[in-house]
Amino acid sequence: MTSALAPTVAVIGGGQLARMMAEPAAALGIPLRLLAEAPGASAAQVIPDHTVGDYTDLATLRVVTEGCEVVTFDHEHVPSDHLHALASHLAVRPGPGALLHAQDKGVMRARLAELGVPCPRNALVAGVPEVEAFARTSGGWPCVLKTTRGGYDGKGVWFVDGPADCAAAFESGGGILAEERVDFHRELAALVARSPSGQVAAWPVVASTQRNGICHEVIAPAPDLDPELAVQAQQIAMRIAGELGVTGVLAVELFETREGRVLVNELAMRPHNTGHWTQDGSVTSQFENHLRAVLDLPLGAPDARAGWTVMVNILGGARQTGHLYDGYPHAMARDPRLRVHLYGKELRPGRKVGHVNAYGDDLQDCLERARHAAAWFAGDLGEESDGG
Repeated sequence: MTSALAPTVAVIGGGQLARMMAEPAAALGIPLRLLAEAPGASAAQVIPDHTVGDYTDLATLRVVTEGCEVVTFDHEHVPSDHLHALASHLAVRPGPGALLHAQDKGVMRARLAELGVPCPRNALVAGVPEVEAFARTSGGWPCVLKTTRGGYDGKGVWFVDGPADCAAAFESGGGILAEERVDFHRELAALVARSPSGQVAAWPVVASTQRNGICHEVIAPAPDLDPELAVQAQQIAMRIAGELGVTGVLAVELFETREGRVLVNELAMRPHNTGHWTQDGSVTSQFENHLRAVLDLPLGAPDARAGWTVMVNILGGARQTGHLYDGYPHAMARDPRLRVHLYGKELRPGRKVGHVNAYGDDLQDCLERARHAAAWFAGDLGEESDGG
């Protein structure tokens, strides 16, 4: 049963991003209806109105969204044809035209080139000879091969040093995009929320660190970032959101080059790992502003609450034993200001099962607190307690 006091928002995908929409939805009195991929999925544990089904089945999508005013997403993998079909009877946000640019890297690169947005040199390639030709015109080897659809968390990405390394990419069976291997200083992310009426909220630009293709750590704001470059990154994100007609949160992952430029690496049109710090470190979290945006409500302030916020992901560790809950007594007693967010997922090595946020006015203190807590939960304290 849903409430008639506010419009119901359908959410497709039962992962942790949908789970973390539930808290601001409850605070705002907004009913959520979920389509989860499996019983006991992360979001299904906290959203009572849920159905277990296949997001690639249009009939299932129609049943789940019946009576809802808007549908949004935990991931970008719903087929475009289904999104267009749903758009005939409810608001699809972000819309299928916008979402295509997050679903297909080839389409995204072509559109950003039309807009003059700075990106790594790239080309769609159909075989090894085309990769060789691309390498000759883009700075040589090594280069990066990416599947145009379906890649995430390092999956569907190959770093190749020469022609002999390319076979695995073309054996994957999908379209392949070749990109130059950027010699970057660090990775940044610019996060914005945009409503259908055109209002935009931009959070501070953050620095992110990846491990094995998975976001490991985020520092907000990015330390020692030139203010002009920070503004440029935010302007790029706002322009992309406007030109592509994005509704909701847009995360623009960027390379900061050693020459002091920014290049767009990836787009995500949903709440994003690089924005998890906003749950505790900003006035309005990415999850609340995503819901506000898809309902075309006025957006909340994205301002930081403290000088620094550090987010560190908790990954399943090879030496992990017991339950994540067992980590609470130590972590909470050691740091009463620590904020812990667990996803209700079974432990597997390398799997994202939660994150911690630490905020304050001393960056090194925040780093130590967040790294220690994440390492404690993961059972890797011996490797991480030195702050490495």
